[in-house]
Amino acid sequence: MSSLHKSRIADFQDVLKEPSIVLEKLRELSFSEVSLCSPGCSGTCFVDQADLKLRDLPASASHMLGLKVCATTARPLRQFFGIPCEDGLRCLCWKILLNYLPLERASWTSILAKQRGLYSQFLREMIIQPGIAKANMGVSREDVTFEDHPLNPNPDSRWNTYFKDNEVLLQIDKDVRRLCPDISFFQRATEYPCLLIMDPQNEFETLRKRVEQTTLKSQTVARNRSGVTNVSSPHRNSTPSALSEYEVLPNGCEAHWEVVERILFIYAKLNPGIAYVQGMNEIVGPLYYTFATDPNSEWKEHAEADTFFCFTNLMAEIRDNFIKSLDDSQCGITYKMEKVYSTLKDKDVELYLKLQEQSIKPQFFAFRWLTLLLSQEFLLPDVIRIWDSLFADGNRFDFLLLVCCAMLILIREQLLQGDFTVNMRLLQDYPISDVSQILQKAKELQDSK
Repeated sequence: MSSLHKSRIADFQDVLKEPSIVLEKLRELSFSEVSLCSPGCSGTCFVDQADLKLRDLPASASHMLGLKVCATTARPLRQFFGIPCEDGLRCLCWKILLNYLPLERASWTSILAKQRGLYSQFLREMIIQPGIAKANMGVSREDVTFEDHPLNPNPDSRWNTYFKDNEVLLQIDKDVRRLCPDISFFQRATEYPCLLIMDPQNEFETLRKRVEQTTLKSQTVARNRSGVTNVSSPHRNSTPSALSEYEVLPNGCEAHWEVVERILFIYAKLNPGIAYVQGMNEIVGPLYYTFATDPNSEWKEHAEADTFFCFTNLMAEIRDNFIKSLDDSQCGITYKMEKVYSTLKDKDVELYLKLQEQSIKPQFFAFRWLTLLLSQEFLLPDVIRIWDSLFADGNRFDFLLLVCCAMLILIREQLLQGDFTVNMRLLQDYPISDVSQILQKAKELQDSK
């Protein structure tokens, strides 16, 4: 571990150990650039991200490498490093930045106990009790009456509610099974299966059983956010062709994707106005992964509940992106996509006119970028790194617009030379993988306002 990284860890620890955390200080530290130039640097240099050692490099190579290069000590090389993951710092910072934990440290224990207890109550009310009721439905003739029976269209019918919940559950199940197929994490068993759900003494219909036993076809209940844009990504082409290809875990175990499924199902039940829309799985995935890999086992054990509340808080800020009726309002996704283009017009009018000339609309690519917070454009570690900056910025989703604009400007030469087909391929399968370079460019655009 480099001395620079150790210093950053110490800086975060100092901020987080204060009895009352100063939010602005935490945001500044999480969002700040770090100078990597050695004192007295006398030429162009670049950083080796593996060990953070500086080496001399010809200036002509800087564009090829895509790293910010300094020519003199007057322009020091700088880079974004985000929040360290050591000692659970990232997990803790995200919980504060997403307004799950208050700034007063003394209240953390009571707040966490209350929220985690509340989540257990949600499990009982929305999964366990309905599961018991369904297990008993049809056992006695009283369950099927003239007033309430499986074909009853009355919205207050418990049968009707059960079948509608099944439709939502099937779509969630289909999406979470293919979450982050480039890594095996979500298919592996969690160290902390939910005891309320997995207790072998419990005789009720779990979500897993509901999916296995239902005869509904998931494709008949597919609910896409937009009919224009495909929210899948060329990066995610390794999804198994059949759900049966996933390893079946033994009784008493549950995979991480099953935990995510439960989080999304409870969210849909508590928020019937929006319920579940395809793509929410890509938002909750990085949150859960971050909390479920916390090096602190006491925090990791409660990753499910903590993820639920952080996801709920995050969705409170971006839920309008998932509501089609709000698309053309000032808080809707159409307005935000147009804002990306208006910002591009202000920063690089030549590139803007080129995209306009080719009739490349922001809906063709920016819909997915904005709605899913870039979670489909990069590998999971890079997505997490981008989210460090998004969560730390006071106007985080204004900064997201700048990140999208920076992504366009960084491939401007290719876009200016390409035709419609080539450019659409570039935008649908973004070629730059160095997210630090993208964040640097976005910060430059922010500072040049």
